[in-house]
Amino acid sequence: MVGSALVREAEKRGGYEILTATRSELDLLNQLECHQWLQENRPDQVIIAAAKVGGIHANSTYPAEFIYENLTIATNLIEGARQAEVGRVLFLGSSCIYPKLAPQPMPEDCLLTSPLEGTNEAYAIAKIAGLKMCQHYRAQYGLRYHSAMPTNLYGPGDNYHPENSHVIPALIRRFHEAKERGDAKVTIWGSGTPRREFLHVEDLAEACFHLLGHQDPPDWVNLGVGQDVTILELAQLVAKTVGFEGEIETDPSKPDGTPRKLLDVSMLNETGWSAKIPFADGLAGAYQDFLATLDQGTARL
Repeated sequence: MVGSALVREAEKRGGYEILTATRSELDLLNQLECHQWLQENRPDQVIIAAAKVGGIHANSTYPAEFIYENLTIATNLIEGARQAEVGRVLFLGSSCIYPKLAPQPMPEDCLLTSPLEGTNEAYAIAKIAGLKMCQHYRAQYGLRYHSAMPTNLYGPGDNYHPENSHVIPALIRRFHEAKERGDAKVTIWGSGTPRREFLHVEDLAEACFHLLGHQDPPDWVNLGVGQDVTILELAQLVAKTVGFEGEIETDPSKPDGTPRKLLDVSMLNETGWSAKIPFADGLAGAYQDFLATLDQGTARL
């Protein structure tokens, strides 16, 4: 989802020779392949968007894969970029790098000030390591390696797997299928009270290129919208978007995760950028993309 949005943004802006590689062409878990690809292609800039990602169920079920694969991707690409004399790297992390009980909204300087949320600790530690690699490579080698920490993302090309997807695509699929079946109700995980912030992937892509245009960007900066909703409010918005008219129930026996994850985006705003896509419009577009990919047989289910 993120990589495709970045390619679309580069094509829209023009003036870029875009270098990409499919999984069959380049195994990011293979250090030799990564280093060779970077040496052969010698890019001027690298955006590290690849990651093993998933929602609360996937993070809780596969922590070993989450820490290993994300650590390996970060170390292979950041060190490989240095060896290939790549002058600029933008590493994409996640808002889950911040402590479970961080101040709200979460400023960049609250990193590592208290314990992480247990359900996504493995993923968060891997992303913190990538951020710190960029920070220290920048300090030691004078390279413009920096990071951006997006909030929860959604939009075209999302993953709609029933167990391993993030909350918005999971809800879109669940409410769509409930509507198709004529179900009277849908049950969502948890109490519905945690609050979450959501950024459209097209806004993310624009923000990344905005940061790449800065000569002296922050070592890491939050990418978000500065507003959030409860999970129950989100479910109601998705149900309305999909056209599901039944009842919504919560299941407090399932985990809630972090009580709130709202990013402080003042540093981002000070660089001259803020999110543009209204949430209702973004959800409507995401649902239309889901329907289109279902018809085409290309939905990530």
